[in-house]
Amino acid sequence: MKNVLKLSLLSSVAILALTGCGLSPSTGTVPAVGPGKIKPVDEASDAPAVTVTSKSFTEQLLLGKISVIALKAAGYEVTDLTNVPGSQPARQLLLSGDASVLWEYTGTAWLTYLGHEKPVVGEKAQWEAVQKEDVANGIDWGKPAPLNNTYAMAMNEKTAKRLGITKLSQLKTLDKKDLTFCVDPEFNSRRDGLTPMLEHYGIDRGKQVSENNIGLYDVGAIYQATASGACDFGEVFTTDGRIKALNLTVLEDDKKYFPSYNAAPAFNGEFLKENPEVKEIMGKIAPLLTDEVLMELNYQVDVVGREPSDVAFEWMVSEGLVSKP
Repeated sequence: MKNVLKLSLLSSVAILALTGCGLSPSTGTVPAVGPGKIKPVDEASDAPAVTVTSKSFTEQLLLGKISVIALKAAGYEVTDLTNVPGSQPARQLLLSGDASVLWEYTGTAWLTYLGHEKPVVGEKAQWEAVQKEDVANGIDWGKPAPLNNTYAMAMNEKTAKRLGITKLSQLKTLDKKDLTFCVDPEFNSRRDGLTPMLEHYGIDRGKQVSENNIGLYDVGAIYQATASGACDFGEVFTTDGRIKALNLTVLEDDKKYFPSYNAAPAFNGEFLKENPEVKEIMGKIAPLLTDEVLMELNYQVDVVGREPSDVAFEWMVSEGLVSKP
């Protein structure tokens, strides 16, 4: 409880600091939008207000812009408060009611916000646990998307062909010289990082994986290091567009080591009581958001260099969720 209180106080300080610096709606507009599968709702005839927030990395910006576009199509007066720097400030906006909806990750909520040390095994079970517990904080969770932006290990094309493996459980069948890893310093030392992962898959760090076979890199540099062959296996995030850009192959986590980080819409409870139809709107979007979809959308922003709002709008039109006016 003390840790939760401490986090709450720190978050409040962060929000006050942001507010004092003039926290304002996101820069960058979304295109004009018409209805599709998402239509104006009767209750929205008086254009009730809704505020959408997100964190500041690419995938969160995309999910935030998708929500902004969807709610505009549904007839709401939308304040775009996406691109908030940091998980805790974005969470605090939702808790305080200064934001109405935020796409959040189940693993982040369970381990970071709710303070649990171990994840719940299984994507559905993890979401159910978060949804049940977070109600006490005034947060109501919508159904999760299939996308699971969790950790993974990836190989470049040459390594994948040479080793011929597709699953993490097959690592233990390899020669020691092939067990080389590129990871960031945090993942190298954290209790749900590299060493426990190796143990989970029956590999002894030290005996089978020497320290000389572990290279430490900044998170962003790992992708290129893996692609160039600096190591056989690199730590990646499953929906990162650089996986596609660099033609990396992700190993299946067949013994379910990594926590589930499924994205789901989280709502301020008081707002949702007055606007229950918003949950239904997000429910039309969530099933369409797969790892493959977000990898492509992330790729369009991070590699091609397009604006998140344009990429989000184009995808929503292609799915028939909204239309061009």
